[in-house]
Amino acid sequence: MDQVESYIWLLYNIYRTLLIIYVLMSWLPSVKESYIGELLGKLVEPYLKPFRRIIPPIGGVLDISPIIAFFALQFVAQGLIAVLRMFA
Repeated sequence: MDQVESYIWLLYNIYRTLLIIYVLMSWLPSVKESYIGELLGKLVEPYLKPFRRIIPPIGGVLDISPIIAFFALQFVAQGLIAVLRMFA
């Protein structure tokens, strides 16, 4: 069971890192339009899109939806581990 938890946390940390890199790259349009930016966009945007539909940008420019997405991702990872522990 510890190995499954380790995999869940590993996947969580990898995806969280991708989210952080993508958010930081969004501040640099020339980097975001690069091959790596487009690849990250394909991996991260499907996850961020529902949060962006629900949470509008503050003042039209400040997008806080990635922050909520981080919390949701951590909540899901912790929930999966709790469920696995319950059935172990």
